[in-house]
Amino acid sequence: MRSRRVAVTTFAAALAACGGSKTAERVPIPPGSSLRAAADSLKAHGVIWSATLFRIRARWAHVDRSLKAGVYELPRHAPFTMVMHALAGGDAMHFRITLPKGGTLFDLARAAATTLNLPTDSVLAAARDSALLRQLGIDGPSAEGWLLPETFEFGQFDSARTVITRFAAARRASWDSGWDARARGEGMDRRELVTLASLVEAEAAGDSDRALIAAVYRNRLKLGMPLQADPAIEYGYLIKTGQRKGRLSEADYQFDSPWNTYLHPGLPPGPIDNPSRGAIEAVLDAPKVPYLYFVADGQGRSHFATSYQDHLRNVKRYLAPAAPH
Repeated sequence: MRSRRVAVTTFAAALAACGGSKTAERVPIPPGSSLRAAADSLKAHGVIWSATLFRIRARWAHVDRSLKAGVYELPRHAPFTMVMHALAGGDAMHFRITLPKGGTLFDLARAAATTLNLPTDSVLAAARDSALLRQLGIDGPSAEGWLLPETFEFGQFDSARTVITRFAAARRASWDSGWDARARGEGMDRRELVTLASLVEAEAAGDSDRALIAAVYRNRLKLGMPLQADPAIEYGYLIKTGQRKGRLSEADYQFDSPWNTYLHPGLPPGPIDNPSRGAIEAVLDAPKVPYLYFVADGQGRSHFATSYQDHLRNVKRYLAPAAPH
């Protein structure tokens, strides 16, 4: 927050010095830019009136040794001192990227592409980079599931690795130290906990449904029943095509994928999204209920049943026709 106040104060001072002009320019200063390149860019955008004199002043003030990359929003015809202060202090613009609860790596990659112009493939590649995963303490083929659903600010020239690292480090920092022991007490390791929580996050129509949906899945696992989670099938399509499948057809339930929990018993190979704290807690605090089935009514609620016959009645009542869970 301090840097923002400095930037605003400096900007206000610059406006006053420039006769109150409100015209501002966004000037990109890429990483590795020389003072000459920066000065030329500032001159081209009308922020300074002389690139040569600006370089002389900047060298005299040793600003040439401390240029910070970024996109700077600066008034036209600004005082040299204001511009030098901004470039040396790194008072660049920041851009927000949000990973929503239950968002996937693909959602994050698209957000980074829109906000920072990062290629989606570069974000996905960073999320699957084995060296980076080891550095982040992630045991798995990708960072899926190990990113904190949250909003963070980035500079325009931050890399894909920086984006993945920020969200993963936040997940690690927010991890409750008691979760691992509680998971072991329920016969799960950390990966199984996050994987199950990701299914719960994807299926829950509302926060109040999470615990009961977690109970259904845990009951099925104990009985050796298929989990039959539609979002896992959809994630398999997402992995294969990079696009969401949308509503599943009857043929999709035979889609040959390790993520198809209709065909393969037990948990899928890993998390299918990045679950919230609430979803993780729901798995750990799943109530002791006999439910084995549920169906969402499309109005923000799920309806639970113990027998398949009761489940079919719920399907007919709330969502006919629909594939059973």
